[in-house]
Amino acid sequence: MRIDKMLANLGYGSRKDVKKLLKDGAVTVNDEKVKDPKHQVDPEQDAVIINGEKVEYKEFIYLMMNKPPGVISATEDSQFETVVDLLEMEDLVFSPFPVGRLDKDTEGLLLLTNDGQLAHRLLSPKKHVPKTYFAVIDREVTADDVAAFKKGVILDDGYETKPGELEILKSGITSDIELTITEGKFHQVKRMFEAVGKRVIYLKRISMGPLELDKTLELGEYRELTDEELDKLMNYEVR
Repeated sequence: MRIDKMLANLGYGSRKDVKKLLKDGAVTVNDEKVKDPKHQVDPEQDAVIINGEKVEYKEFIYLMMNKPPGVISATEDSQFETVVDLLEMEDLVFSPFPVGRLDKDTEGLLLLTNDGQLAHRLLSPKKHVPKTYFAVIDREVTADDVAAFKKGVILDDGYETKPGELEILKSGITSDIELTITEGKFHQVKRMFEAVGKRVIYLKRISMGPLELDKTLELGEYRELTDEELDKLMNYEVR
């Protein structure tokens, strides 16, 4: 690809900024100074150096975010802050997008990437990728609810959900639960509990497929996936 395009994509400034870097002689390719912005480079093979610093090229970016409440899972919105608004410019240049969505008031694990193929694999309804949520429920959750979820419940629009695995962590006036589901209908967790006469008062996604939320991430914080996490995602097959 053209060297100006590669460097702009990697966050070294606009095309105009990059052209100035080239003109100033700050860029070498394989130890040769390059000033022509149209110069073709192979990002995987050529050694590109700017002001003595080696350029590490990557085509895709994979970010794990602990989504805070009040922020929507979109790339842009005229009214509300989006998860993409929380990213640093060095990550924004890759144009990542959220893989799937969490409701505005839901917290927790959100994957952002510019890898469309991976996103498709994780979101395809045919794949049945499991997603696990921690929730606080207003009312006592019982063994009857566990049985109902295991069978699948009828939502308010008449849709019967696929089986969900409900685990009661604490039961009482309010109950703490974990729920694993393999589909992602609109407001699904909330609507499943409404179907058994209960209300979700706090909801947080803690895992998606093999990816688990990093407990050290504060709300609104994010980081790149580790090589191990990325390898698990790339090779993930639902059993």
